[in-house]
Amino acid sequence: MYAYDDYEPKDNEFLKDVKGCATYTEIKEWIKSEYGLKVSSLYVAQIKDKCGLEKRLNYNMGEEKSRVPKCPLEKEKAIMEAFRHFNMI
Repeated sequence: MYAYDDYEPKDNEFLKDVKGCATYTEIKEWIKSEYGLKVSSLYVAQIKDKCGLEKRLNYNMGEEKSRVPKCPLEKEKAIMEAFRHFNMI
């Protein structure tokens, strides 16, 4: 017969090398609480592209002639910090 001990780590140090995953909503809420900035899903997606992170297929592509805004540097830095916070990079 085997005896099992319940193991509960004292902190999240064991997760430091594990790649994380967060939803767009979690990322946006974290940025809002930490920096007071509102970021769009479009900006999060642009920075994911920049980092080479995987995204799902976008079914709402819009028209070809539409102008797509670029993510401002301040918001890009906040999104990058959120990616670090969620262990995505």
